[in-house]
Amino acid sequence: MNAEKPGTQHSDLLIVGAGILGSFYAYHALQRGLSVTLVERNARPTGATTRNFGQVVPSGLDQSWQIHGRESLRIYQELQSQTELSVRQNGSIYIASDDDECTLIEELHQINRQSDYRSELLTPDQCRSKYPNLRSDYCRGGLFFPEEVSVNPRQMIHHLHDQLRTQTNFKHRFETPVHKVNPLKPDLIEVETSTGETLSANKVIVCCGSEFQTLFPNHFRKSEMKLCKLQMLRLVSQPQAVLPGNILTGLSIRRYESFSQCPSWDAIKANESKETFAHQWGLHILFKQELDGSIILGDSHDYTSSDQPTGLGFDIRSDVNEAILKEAKRIMDLPSWDIETTWYGIYSQTSHPSGIHLETIFPNVHITTGIGGKGMTSSAGFTRNHLTKLYND
Repeated sequence: MNAEKPGTQHSDLLIVGAGILGSFYAYHALQRGLSVTLVERNARPTGATTRNFGQVVPSGLDQSWQIHGRESLRIYQELQSQTELSVRQNGSIYIASDDDECTLIEELHQINRQSDYRSELLTPDQCRSKYPNLRSDYCRGGLFFPEEVSVNPRQMIHHLHDQLRTQTNFKHRFETPVHKVNPLKPDLIEVETSTGETLSANKVIVCCGSEFQTLFPNHFRKSEMKLCKLQMLRLVSQPQAVLPGNILTGLSIRRYESFSQCPSWDAIKANESKETFAHQWGLHILFKQELDGSIILGDSHDYTSSDQPTGLGFDIRSDVNEAILKEAKRIMDLPSWDIETTWYGIYSQTSHPSGIHLETIFPNVHITTGIGGKGMTSSAGFTRNHLTKLYND
């Protein structure tokens, strides 16, 4: 084996990808006293981590992932007590629009009582009192999770990086694509970058699907991951509207993993029409109001194989936006429905029942990606737990 090159910058842990997963690996590794280098191919993250709603909703996860989501809530609050991370605790609500959805929120309430996760069933009047813009002809009841939080997705990750930079054992290399990973010894890995710099570490974690594909193409092809394109929009600022926290609605109840654990789920899903536009494009309606009064609204879901990314296209579909707005207007009466901007995000998602792609390529070279739509909610807790396994604690 080759020896480490003279002058190579060395760290205990090198992380490729500075999105939500990679950044929380870095945070927890620093808490463990490790030296950490975080490598990111762009000047700053601009992918799925910054393009989502910023809703931290363990209530939407199945029981195995809700553990990580609940731990994430504690970590977000811990960080917010140290620095302004944009964390706001206004809870989450699922608003039911018919008898089937009411049945599901009642059953999920019981499931969460058994797992000791606090939730509150609300009457229609209680829902409208809390969310005065809610239409009375839509709301049949709600399930509220008071512990859940929101973040500003376009700010949070950059605030987290600022916090990491205050740590003496932290180094970062942004605008630094990685083009080769060389295991010199089981506990010494050399990483070559396109900038000509060579880095080394005792352990490497690759947290980005793009780098996974370029660095280890054969493993990537065998992973059978999917890509999901989500279309969202933001309405103009309207501070007079009152939409605190995370607002999820009937189509969300019919989509989220947590509800699939309910006894009535299979029968209710069996009676759903598969021919609707909403089903075709995976629509469900979420609302989240930012501090400036603007309202994020969406979203849609379009899938392709991860090795065929062009299958998703780059268009913003007006018919999808119109469908989102049409359904949203059934739910809320807002002062304005004017669109300020619209965009899409793409995340990778594993087909594995575990809900994430974990793979060891070489000793101490690990892949963690394909977390899907759970990233903002569960990455903080998952990465803490996974590091204990990687370091055999």
